[in-house]
Amino acid sequence: MSTHANRLAALAVGAAVFFAPAVLEARAAAPAGEGQVTTLRVPDGGIQPQVAVDRKGTVHLVYFTGDPKAGRLFYARSEANGKFSEPVPVNHRPNAIAVGNIRGAHLALGKNGRVHVAWFGVGDADGAGKSGKETPLLYTRMAEDGKGFEPERNVITKAFGLDGGGSVAADDGGTVYVAWHAGGPDGHGEANRRVWVARSEDEGRTFTAETPAFKEPTGACGCCGLKAYVDGNGTLYVAYRSATEKVNRDTYLLVSRDKGRSFTGEDVHGWTVGVCPMSSYALAEGDGGVRLAWETAGQVYLAHVDEKTGKPSGKLTPPGAGKGQKHPAVAVNARGETILAWTEGTSWGRGGAVAWQVFDKEGRPTAVQGRAEGVPAWSLVAVFAKPDGGFTVVY
Repeated sequence: MSTHANRLAALAVGAAVFFAPAVLEARAAAPAGEGQVTTLRVPDGGIQPQVAVDRKGTVHLVYFTGDPKAGRLFYARSEANGKFSEPVPVNHRPNAIAVGNIRGAHLALGKNGRVHVAWFGVGDADGAGKSGKETPLLYTRMAEDGKGFEPERNVITKAFGLDGGGSVAADDGGTVYVAWHAGGPDGHGEANRRVWVARSEDEGRTFTAETPAFKEPTGACGCCGLKAYVDGNGTLYVAYRSATEKVNRDTYLLVSRDKGRSFTGEDVHGWTVGVCPMSSYALAEGDGGVRLAWETAGQVYLAHVDEKTGKPSGKLTPPGAGKGQKHPAVAVNARGETILAWTEGTSWGRGGAVAWQVFDKEGRPTAVQGRAEGVPAWSLVAVFAKPDGGFTVVY
């Protein structure tokens, strides 16, 4: 890991290196086809879309509706006619939070394409801490019949103190992970926060008690998001923002090759700032490794994570100076092209625009780029790759 001096030096953008992207759907700013982008609005005026594409090419979508302080989550999937199915409820009562953008639902596909969802719950949700006031991290999975979701339950047993939300990831063998950052029973303050992981080896039916993921004292930026992801090899990745000395808020990437039992860590990008930026992360798989996207100082970045070493290389950015870029989303198509999408102008309780840039297989920006107004307050954007090589941006 880098020293503080190295973290400051890391603010310089690295040269582009080989990069491989995932598949998305995109906006009609360009015609459909290889590398082109079309856009899709979230059904029912919903916000905070999360998407995942299974091996058959089916797109799975989860989104939020209702009161941002205590709302509902809904699930739909794409069908043969290209439209989405009738939405079904994910949570059994309005106990999801959208306030703050980064506290919404996370979605993962596991064994046989089973859907797993985790979200930041309201303080009085079932399964909260002993006092009934601790914020729960709620989890559910698709029921056996595939027609709805099981009752949600809290996975936190001791590491209470949610602020920036949690994430869920799953592999093809039936292992499911729920990850979050918190201080735990013996830690207070951002510098003492750490990443915790609860693990299930029976497709989410039961979970182990949470354990710390990383031994190094990196802290965790309290109101920033965290993203967990599992690639096709079963490797688990967790991206988050550190917090040391009140100003060192670097992007970290943790990697586990033994099903979450141990992790290595890499300081990806330094950022010296004395406030919480309320940022989020994105991960997606492509040829030769995983793509990691993040924000530093109002600029979104993209890096290729080598599947053998687990280390990111290069820092790609969209052409032009970044200003107010946040909440990246990323996907890779079968040709190795990558789309990076992000929000612009969003802030506390304020909506903005979505913008995107497609990079070729070598990491060079292509002519395919665009921007659209209309991202609602408290929302994010999502992307996926289509079978024809095009991308879709959901907002």
